[in-house]
Amino acid sequence: MTMVTVDKLNFDYPDKRALFDVSFSIAEGSVTALVGPNGAGKTTLLRCLAALEHYHSGKITIGGYDVADHPREVHHLTGYLSDFFGLYDALTLRQCMTYMAWCQKIPALDVNKRVLDLAMDTGIEKRLDERAGTLSRGYRQRLGIALALIHDPRFIILDEPASGMDPEARIHLSQMMRRLRQQGKTMIVSSHILNELEDYCTDMLVIQNGRVAEHVKLHDYAARNVRTLHIGIAHLGVSHVEMLQKQPGLTVKSTENDIAACDYTGTVEDQQKMLQALIAAGVPVFSFSASAHKLQDAYMDVTSRKEAKP
Repeated sequence: MTMVTVDKLNFDYPDKRALFDVSFSIAEGSVTALVGPNGAGKTTLLRCLAALEHYHSGKITIGGYDVADHPREVHHLTGYLSDFFGLYDALTLRQCMTYMAWCQKIPALDVNKRVLDLAMDTGIEKRLDERAGTLSRGYRQRLGIALALIHDPRFIILDEPASGMDPEARIHLSQMMRRLRQQGKTMIVSSHILNELEDYCTDMLVIQNGRVAEHVKLHDYAARNVRTLHIGIAHLGVSHVEMLQKQPGLTVKSTENDIAACDYTGTVEDQQKMLQALIAAGVPVFSFSASAHKLQDAYMDVTSRKEAKP
């Protein structure tokens, strides 16, 4: 089932167009990494999805609602964290969350439990009675995430959620994102920290110069694209060296104590053929392993291909 559909979306600022015929869909229960260089249009796109901008043309449907015609309904089913946001600094964290729960019309009897549960999830439970104005950047970010999730939204939009967080807080965030994914939440997350996005994302949407450069499922992308196979060879002889040098795509990274460490880059099918050829030639292969495909690898592959086009 599809949660989000974007069809030929165009967005104009007074002096320039920020989004050009952007089209894509997001499946329910998926987690999409929205990536691209600064100024590509990521934040503008997220604000359009959150029903916070009036776009020039096109159509956005979220949870069956047309965003332009039913923004309030979209607000109710969507949780949104912007890249820059304000807090009521004079209120305590508990008061901030309680106020947001009231705004989202959460039943009064459920508010306290919801606040405590989310505080535990975001790691702010020990600071609930401190004023928001005393928080560090990382803890302000945690509170912002809690406020975005207070009404248990079906669709979650997070713009740079890990900004300002220390390594421990980022690990905590990744764990929470995986829990949300297990609960069946649909999410789109923008971040420059690609190695953390890959912990929980299922899809990648690349935006460049206001256009969709690529939209792929990461599992399918990894399966059909090249990766590196690391091969260990023991009892290396002269004949083996000559044989290895003749193999296209195979690189001998190091040799020590008659042991060679080699890398081979190719598709899964190519890797299978390479191993078969080495073994058939009597090369004493004692280990091999494929490097896991990284989100950053996928992103760099997409951007390099786009830049190579005239």
